[in-house]
Amino acid sequence: MKYRGKVIVTLKPGVFDPQGVTIRNALHTLSFREVEEVKAGKYLEIILESENCSQAEKRIQEMCDQLLSNPVIESYSYQLEEIKN
Repeated sequence: MKYRGKVIVTLKPGVFDPQGVTIRNALHTLSFREVEEVKAGKYLEIILESENCSQAEKRIQEMCDQLLSNPVIESYSYQLEEIKN
């Protein structure tokens, strides 16, 4: 079966986010002064072949732990859905 993993990686609270600060400053320049804070992250979609949902979930977690996120400064969450042919 095929599965789609939707992964969101964000910085942990308290980690300085220079990209978020730059985006916030640009929004202020464009007159969006109500913006107080911006946190930048990553969104990834992964299509994988797996025997079942629990195996696909295990593999997505391994990918996130080993490559897609830095556990020292980032957290991740994901959704997994079966792709119907």
